[in-house]
Amino acid sequence: MLFEGKFTEDLNGFDNRITQLFGIRYPIIQAGMIWASGWKLASAVSNAGGLGLIGAGSMYPDTLREHIQKCKRATDKPFGVNLPLLYPEIDKHIAVILEEKVPIVFTSAGNPKLWTAKLKENGIKVVHVVSSAKFALKCQDAGVDAVVAEGFEAGGHNGREETTTLCLIPAVREAITIPLIAAGGIATGRGMLAMMVLGAEGVQMGSRFVCSDEASSHQAFKESVISANEGDTVLALKRLTPVRLIKNNFYKQVQEAEEKCANTEELQSILGRGRAKKGMFEGDMSEGELEIGQVSSILKEIKPAARIVEEIWKEFTETTQHSFRF
Repeated sequence: MLFEGKFTEDLNGFDNRITQLFGIRYPIIQAGMIWASGWKLASAVSNAGGLGLIGAGSMYPDTLREHIQKCKRATDKPFGVNLPLLYPEIDKHIAVILEEKVPIVFTSAGNPKLWTAKLKENGIKVVHVVSSAKFALKCQDAGVDAVVAEGFEAGGHNGREETTTLCLIPAVREAITIPLIAAGGIATGRGMLAMMVLGAEGVQMGSRFVCSDEASSHQAFKESVISANEGDTVLALKRLTPVRLIKNNFYKQVQEAEEKCANTEELQSILGRGRAKKGMFEGDMSEGELEIGQVSSILKEIKPAARIVEEIWKEFTETTQHSFRF
């Protein structure tokens, strides 16, 4: 075996540090994406044996509480909350998470030292998302339980380093000793196996689960994702916060402004407020911000989340059994 961990005897599960840490059957994690990852998707993935995450980035504190409570009623399996630390009212989000006794929190877009100790004091397992080995080490020093290393291919807000997942995972594996989860450009069992061979112990998938029946994103957005071809996504707004999105009229406005060397204030004016909601949640395919990963070009069908998990796991086990025979 070229990766750490072992299959259960019936092949319907896996035993390694990630599955042990979260108490899940498969080392498959659904990313907590804004406007896509509500309680329906999170509970469906958790019920299927993976780890579902509620995306708190698009939620007010009271909305987050509602989704957590509904998720508890929909599943008796572990689930978590993804929490971007740069968002306003972060202290109120933390209070809701503590009061509702959420077992797992994935933090991102901020300093892991700010809240990790507080969360862990309350028995919560903490994972932080990074885009470099340098920041992975900072997370380990901050006491997180695991790290998600997310490559340049990923959708949504992205690292400034523009390091591909293929290069990032070995570098992070070399730098840290805590469990490592790979993200960015992964949507299949074969992709999962590749990341495990490179040193990851689990994978986080966003774009694949956007194209699920349970995702709360607009149907028009889902259909635009499965219609995307190679080159239809691009990393834009690098002078603000880099974000990978589908090319549309909004992107053309950004591109034209950047070609004219627009400053950050001008770019912020074009972005405005609620641009991601307009596209991903309300279905405005022209003027909305359509955040999705490069892997969208191989996604061709919207499916139930449980079926997605099942197909990924089946392909992973079958490919593993047949790939290393010489």
